[in-house]
Formats: sequence, C-alpha cells, structure tokens
Amino acid sequence: MSLISVNNLTFGYEGSINNVFENVSFNIDTDWKLGLIGRNGKGKTTFLKLLLGIYEYNGTISKSVDFDYFPFEVKNKQRMAIEIVNEIAPNVEDWEIIKEINLLNTSPEILYRKFDLLSGGEQIKILLISLFLKGNNFLLIDEPTNHLDSETRENLVEYLNKKKSFILVSHDRNFLDKVVDHIISINNTNISVQKGNFSSWKENKDAQDNFEQIQNEKLKKET
Repeated sequence: MSLISVNNLTFGYEGSINNVFENVSFNIDTDWKLGLIGRNGKGKTTFLKLLLGIYEYNGTISKSVDFDYFPFEVKNKQRMAIEIVNEIAPNVEDWEIIKEINLLNTSPEILYRKFDLLSGGEQIKILLISLFLKGNNFLLIDEPTNHLDSETRENLVEYLNKKKSFILVSHDRNFLDKVVDHIISINNTNISVQKGNFSSWKENKDAQDNFEQIQNEKLKKET
C-alpha cells in the first residue's frame, strides 16, 4: 500500500482562457479500485495523460509506482499472444500467465495463437493480464468494455474484482458499480474522491444537489 498524492495540480491548454484544472489536491491509495467519472469534455482523458506525464503541468504528482495505460498499441500483431505477454511482463513464468488467463474463464490455448487472429475480447484479455502481471504499476484502464458481448463483460467483472491498483473509465455505469470501491469525480471546479461505487456517489450527489436547491430557494424568499 502507498499513496498517489496530487498537490496544487493546475493545467490548461495553450490558447484556452480557462484552465481545465486549477489547484487540485487529493490523495488516493494504490490498493483502491477507482472509477473516474465526469461529463464529456470535463477532462477525464486529460487527467489520465497528466498522470502519464504526457502533458506539462504546474503542481506535483507524487507516487512510488509506475502508471500504465490500457489499451495500448501492439506494434507487431503477427506474434503469438504469449510472446506479447512476455515482452510486457518479462519476469513472469508461463504458469503465472496461464493462471491469469484462467481467472478470465478463458482457455490458455489463446496464448499460442497469433495476436491479430484473436477476437477483440480475447485481445483485451491478453493486454489486461500483461499489465497486471507486470507488477509495481498502477493501471489507467480506459473504456475496456467497448464492443464487448455480455459474457466477456462478466469475465472482466470477475477478473477485476480479484485485482486492485487501478483507475477505470467507463460509460457503463453497471460495470463500474460491480468493479470499483472508490469514485474520482471531475467536477466544475475541483476533483473529489469518495468511497463507494457509482450508485452510492450518485445518491450522495443527488442529496447534495437537493439540499443546495432548497437553500437557494430559502435565500430567494428571504430577499
């Protein structure tokens, strides 16, 4: 267990009047399973790229683990899947790789087929186990369920429930509910972190919005 500390993070695109993030500070535990949410255009992808060090920013991001992004591009898709796993996680044994595949309720046979001949769902499984086997990293998982059938989605739910140390971006709220134990919410003026899944976050947000509306109506009546 360790902390990822974001302190006074400020970032804006060149030529933009307003910053995307302004003096944002929070801590997250590397043992957590976090869901990253926010309206489209609010900066979810930007935030992931800041963690990866792709953009320059003001403030600090302190961590003792490496960030890895999913999905990533496989350069040579003609190789067998197990060769790709071994390249990404070179220090693991074959039995460890087979164990990971079994956790996804998938036959180890796919390891010995060319990557480009695998289905989309099988390719996603190979990439995910590669990153989790790599070790000492914190995964940034961006929309893993796009174009997947319901069975493969459930495979991913079961697999991620056995894992930790990741931030998950998904428009599938049901998927988020089944997988994460904390929510990072990109709001209008800040980023907040809350324990629970998407449904518990939404319930708290609705209650807060309702309270603020009642308070505003009271102020209007008083004036």
